[in-house]
Amino acid sequence: MDNVIIRKANPEDINDCYEVEYTCYTSDGASKERIGKRIQLFPEGFLVAEIRDRVVGIINSGATNEEDISDEEFKDMIGHDRNGKNIVIFSLAVLPEFRGNGISKMLMSQFIKNSKEMKKENILLLCKVGLIPYYQKYHFIYRGTSKSLHGGFSWHEMYLPLL
Repeated sequence: MDNVIIRKANPEDINDCYEVEYTCYTSDGASKERIGKRIQLFPEGFLVAEIRDRVVGIINSGATNEEDISDEEFKDMIGHDRNGKNIVIFSLAVLPEFRGNGISKMLMSQFIKNSKEMKKENILLLCKVGLIPYYQKYHFIYRGTSKSLHGGFSWHEMYLPLL
């Protein structure tokens, strides 16, 4: 695999990040407006994987002191608190043609490292049942079924204590 660069997203990445989000999540993904707002309000919580100047993967988040992350408004950064003790992953996505090359692992590893450097207490996320074992590889702990019904799916809460 060519050299993969993991870096913070910047406003010029909005279109590329949206392409990754939409390709991977289709109608369940964040809008271009949401992506832009996440980059603007919390660039330190938005990483991209880049190969030869092309964004091929993303991980993005918000921060909060809340434990319940099922609130849809939070995905619009309503209630986001840069100094919140919890960092919440909204999406981790890699373009299909680049999967299987360890890019999601690079994104997740850097995200965990950055979260620790930001002195966050926990990383929280919601995922579909099939992804529970993936996140458990990073020592995320299964919390249970979420109240969220985003996209009409059943979601599962996981968390990674950082302290």
